[in-house]
Amino acid sequence: MKTTEIVIFTLLFLVVSGMGFVAARWRRPKDLATLDEWGLGGRSFGSWITWFLIGGDLYTAYTFVAVPALIFGAGAMGFYAVPYTVVVYPMVMLVLVRLWSVSHVHNLVTPADFVRVRFGSPTLALLVAITGIVATMPYIALQLVGIEAVLKTMGLTGDLPLIIAFAILAAYTYQSGLRAPALIAFVKDSLIYLVILVAIIYIPAKLGGMGSVFDAAKAKFDATPAPGDGTLLNANNQLQYVTLAFGSALALFLYPHSVTGILASRNRNVIKRNMSALPAYSLLLGLIALLGYMAIAAGVTPIGKDNNTIVPQLFDKMFPDWFAGVAFAAVGIGALVPAAIMSIAAANLFARNIYREYFNRNASASQEATASKIASLVVKVGAVLCILLIDPQFSIDLQLIGGVIILQTLPSVGLGLYTRWFHRGGLIAGWATGMAAGMLLLYNIANPATNHDHFGSSAFPLSQLGFDTKITVYAGFLALIVNLVVAVLGTVVARALKSADGPDGTRPEDYFADKGDPRVHELETTAPAA
Repeated sequence: MKTTEIVIFTLLFLVVSGMGFVAARWRRPKDLATLDEWGLGGRSFGSWITWFLIGGDLYTAYTFVAVPALIFGAGAMGFYAVPYTVVVYPMVMLVLVRLWSVSHVHNLVTPADFVRVRFGSPTLALLVAITGIVATMPYIALQLVGIEAVLKTMGLTGDLPLIIAFAILAAYTYQSGLRAPALIAFVKDSLIYLVILVAIIYIPAKLGGMGSVFDAAKAKFDATPAPGDGTLLNANNQLQYVTLAFGSALALFLYPHSVTGILASRNRNVIKRNMSALPAYSLLLGLIALLGYMAIAAGVTPIGKDNNTIVPQLFDKMFPDWFAGVAFAAVGIGALVPAAIMSIAAANLFARNIYREYFNRNASASQEATASKIASLVVKVGAVLCILLIDPQFSIDLQLIGGVIILQTLPSVGLGLYTRWFHRGGLIAGWATGMAAGMLLLYNIANPATNHDHFGSSAFPLSQLGFDTKITVYAGFLALIVNLVVAVLGTVVARALKSADGPDGTRPEDYFADKGDPRVHELETTAPAA
């Protein structure tokens, strides 16, 4: 056990946790017991708060732990995260600004709310809600893996420290709702920027410069060649790289926690300014990714073959104990913020689109908020089960597996914001076949590192489809193609048979409304319009 690191980590962790509880009084409304206030922070966040909230939402333990671990183990393939975050923001601006407007006109809280209004289908809305909840659980699990990696490095073994951190997170999320991660995000981002800027200057200087770092990485991969591994992409993994970057970009704005951060914004201009400025985080991500190569040059070895400990082990080896404690706190807090937002977003889906729709149509605003609070606790338990039941080669695959799942809502949510051409029957059929295809593909991906035959990663070998090649492709991309083909064919057939379709409750002008427009009003606690 490393006393100095543990003390500093604990102090910073407790300060941030205290902020989480105090956040219930920050910008306090008359009544916090509504989804408007608890789940969306009153929909009043301006540019700076939204910047930190969305940054804290999208740049998670996936960024600080999983990406460098993938680069440490597989090389250039891990850099897919950089182009993915470069291309995502123009797409997000085009899509989520429209979602903000229609959501404010029709009192919508979740993506499933939008589907319910747009396609007039409670069944399709239910499928979107369930998909969002299930896809979010492994993403939350990834945040807990990041905290666990830091605890291991400090010598805190066993499950008790992680359970304590989990309990604190659950408690302040339950009390303060979205205000907690919004307030904590200021500290989280400040710590992350500080640690990474110091690391990118200090560590290479101690290792002889970036040239030495890249030379050491190349020597490692040359000595132990494996298909797809290396400091450069090759013919086997280029298609995987492209489809993974593009598929991840498409998936990002479909996650319920991305929508939650956007809907908490004050107006459309706040979203536009943030989508223009958030690429600054992509520069930070590129620097963070290089930590994987620095770990190779520093001779870092993971704890018990757990590659998730690579970055904490690097910090422990290269930094003085006191600054290593600050760095560990940055990683731990960097996991807490998104875990809180994700659990709130998933809980909103349950409360609005399952509890209210199917269990208590006459639920009061307080009852709906209480259901969401309880659901946020259950979702965190589900995330822990993901850690126990799924054993991928790299922790980043927890997020990529979630991406395969959430991508199946693209036709109804993403395309639905632009067109009403799809028939609800075609969308349901597309979702079902796409989901089945995605799960089948993931099931047939082995994990050679842990001798697991199934759910080993998201890189599907085309050889399993009968091709004589070693090329792999992102399973979510293939599943989405299946989904879209079936959705189109199903729509054509339904239209030909003149099958009844649901009513479209929106109008074209609803997608351009802004704050101050007479059609836009603060989110009410009533059910969404149908």
